[in-house]
Parts: sequence; C-alpha cells; structure tokens
Amino acid sequence: MNEFENLTLSKALNLLNKGEITAVNLTEYYLNKIQKSEKLNIFCLKTSDLAISKAKCCDKIMKSDKKGKLCGIPIAVKDIFCTKNQRTQAASKILQGFVPEYESTVTAKLWNENAIMLGKLNMDEFAMGSSNETSFFGNVHNPWKKGFVPGGSSGGAACSVAAGLVPAATGTDT
Repeated sequence: MNEFENLTLSKALNLLNKGEITAVNLTEYYLNKIQKSEKLNIFCLKTSDLAISKAKCCDKIMKSDKKGKLCGIPIAVKDIFCTKNQRTQAASKILQGFVPEYESTVTAKLWNENAIMLGKLNMDEFAMGSSNETSFFGNVHNPWKKGFVPGGSSGGAACSVAAGLVPAATGTDT
C-alpha cells in the first residue's frame, strides 16, 4: 500500500511538518492519480508545472516560521474562483479562454498559507445546478457509482476528494 493512500489533510500536514514526507513527493503522487483518473472528467485545468514548482519552494521553507499553515498541501480549486494568470471559465463557454489578472480572495488566502494548486475543478456552469451535468466541459462522473451524478454545483470538488485525487478542494454553496 502506498504511504499516501487515504491520507487526510491533517495527517499530511503532520507528516510534512515532521519531515517524514516532502511536498514534492506528495504533489507528484496526486498528479499521477489525477492523470490516471481523466475519465471521471473532474479537472477542467491541470496546473502540474506550477504545482511542482510551488512544492519545491514549500520544501525549501518547511522549517521556516513563515511557511504558512497549509505549506506543502496540494489542493484543487473550483473553477468559479479566479486564479491569477490561470484560466478561469466557471465551466462556461461564454468565458472560454478567460485568464484573470487578479486573484480571488479565497485563493489568495490559500496561496498566502502556501497551499499548492493542482488544478481547476469542473462544476455546473456558473455554479447554477445540482447534478454537475451543465458544464461546458461535460459531466463530472461519480467515482463511486457509475451512472450516478456526483451532485453539484461543486461535484468536481466532491469527486476529487471522494476519488482520493486531492486531500482538499474548494467548493461553494449557491
């Protein structure tokens, strides 16, 4: 069994803080799982290079007093949250190719604590739905039961955690 299998956010933080695992190893583990789970259509944007770069920085500052509360923790971000210089489309064709020049408050707070973004999550278009079947990117598929919807509008977030592709993800309640 892999040492990262069924790892909770708090256990990951504990292992990172003790130096028993590295942010790079943890990030690579989740990126590999995401790659193998593409058929679930959970991610609408993967930020692998950015994630590895940030993980390397986290490993360098891990023993620092300024490391941040989430230092080294890989997360996924619902596509409704603007992420500076990263495509943000709210799962809508209308926003196709939109790359904000600013950061949402939610993600800014995560990055200030040195969380690592693995990518953006599929969702119901503009977060208006309850089944995750209205996305420009196509349906998110339930990782536990084929043919069942994952719920929405944060179905990508729910499925990313349920499938063990991330220890944490952002979601919303419309």
